[in-house]
Amino acid sequence: MLLSLVLIVPFLQLCAAGIVMIGGEMTRFTRAKAAAYPIGLAFLGAIGTLILVTSQGPITVRFYDPASAASFIIPIGFYVDRLSAVMMTLITGISTIIYCYSTSYMYQDRHARRYLALICLTDFVLICMVSSGNLMMLFLFWQILSYLLYLLAHNHVHTATSAGAFKTFTLLRVADTAFLAGIALAYQLYGTLEFQELFARAAAAPITLSILPGMEISATTAVTCLLFIGAMGKSAQFPLHLWLPGSLFAPTPVHALLHAGIINAGGFLINRLAPLFGMSSTTLHIAFVIGTLTAVLGATMMLVQNDIKKTLGFSTIGQMGYMIMECGLGAFSLAVFHLIAHGLFKATVFLNCGNVIHKARQEPHFPPMDHENDEAGFSRLTWSTGFVTTLFIPLLILLLTHGILRIPLLESQGTVIILFFIWITSSQAILTLTRLRAVASWKVSVVMLLTLLFIVFVYLFAVESFTAFLYPDPEEVASYFKAADLPDWLFDLMVLVAAFMTVFGWTYLYMRAHGRTLWLPAWIEDLRIRLYTVFLNRIYADELYQLMGSMAAQSIHRIDKLERGWSR
Repeated sequence: MLLSLVLIVPFLQLCAAGIVMIGGEMTRFTRAKAAAYPIGLAFLGAIGTLILVTSQGPITVRFYDPASAASFIIPIGFYVDRLSAVMMTLITGISTIIYCYSTSYMYQDRHARRYLALICLTDFVLICMVSSGNLMMLFLFWQILSYLLYLLAHNHVHTATSAGAFKTFTLLRVADTAFLAGIALAYQLYGTLEFQELFARAAAAPITLSILPGMEISATTAVTCLLFIGAMGKSAQFPLHLWLPGSLFAPTPVHALLHAGIINAGGFLINRLAPLFGMSSTTLHIAFVIGTLTAVLGATMMLVQNDIKKTLGFSTIGQMGYMIMECGLGAFSLAVFHLIAHGLFKATVFLNCGNVIHKARQEPHFPPMDHENDEAGFSRLTWSTGFVTTLFIPLLILLLTHGILRIPLLESQGTVIILFFIWITSSQAILTLTRLRAVASWKVSVVMLLTLLFIVFVYLFAVESFTAFLYPDPEEVASYFKAADLPDWLFDLMVLVAAFMTVFGWTYLYMRAHGRTLWLPAWIEDLRIRLYTVFLNRIYADELYQLMGSMAAQSIHRIDKLERGWSR
């Protein structure tokens, strides 16, 4: 039963692509509608796979002999565990919505047939990637995704679209080169690319590599660092994030499709190789730094954009930074939970964005301009409720978890991290509610408290139930948090600074939105204006990459001229 489901789910996506491209005597729209049925069946099959894998355990399918050296050339095999089944359900669920939306969104395009077939083919590749039985097969489908991202840009006649597609292809090639190097190094060191065997051999025989005289590095650190660069590329981590803003000329459903598992692929890869990453504290710390930097830069650049798709694009970059940061903190299950929640949310937001763009093209005056000024009313009840709840949430949760659940908070950075994420998320949600207009203050306050309870419940579910679902062994989870531990002084400093910035930012933004001001030194206001210009220009990263490319081209040209001169 499991074997048939593992094979039939990707096969149904191929069938859908065939129906779109062939279809016999059916009209184009009829073919598109007919292809939606196998896509929907694939979603049901993924749900069935998730249920059966949960009850009966993971399944391994091999079409080759791993003991044979010749069979290494095409290592076709599937390994479906709970992580793979969850990803398959996410991919097929989101892609079903996107495909049905695209049949109407692209109906006037001449090449809609090719576009819909590419969506089905992308779903097929994604499902095969997340259910790959070994690292090489995962990499092969990882590569095919990069080519499909180039093709899904769709209108290559348009200069900006073509340039963005080429930038996407180029940057992903850079990251994938490091990915391939990591795979080659892992095979050379451990003699296998089968996931479970690779983890067992890496744990059983720690190896130290000598990079330079007097400089040694753990083999797992070397391998995971190279693999992490590949994850950085697909998940648009700084400084490899430029491909995502450059791809925004593609049809809007493409960017919704990204959240089915393409832009999230970095988080999936780290979770798939979690036992290997858990052996390298250095790689986890690097992931934490890169993820934090990407989250801050992505969110900041999002705030200064004046284009709806660019705003959502940079928001995605920031959220992927959070996902990688969670992996770097050892909270692998939280990263998967974030991956799923953000994928469902942002995919539908991009589809709504496409609806707005489509309507704006039909009605030039849409959306209507609202010339009414925002109310400057300052509700003390609303402000007090929001401020008090966001300020005292950490204290309340700490007391409850320590006193009732008996969790030793001071012995686990991982627990503090989870609680801190609950606080940050709830404070962000509550802050948005303070902008409600024409609503009695007590009603807003009640909604704030209900929002708080909902977010706390969801996060505690993610911590307890979802973590136990993905990683049933508590010792394994504890080992990941232990490997990701930061020095106590650094961890405490980061928590204090982040908490202060959150409370200060909450107060400043609320008061500014309601006609109040906080006194700030003149140099801070001047710095804010300068930073606005820098982030509006995306920290000039595009210009810097272009300069580096031209300098590299000039250097190669000079070397070529010197070689020709010497040959004469």
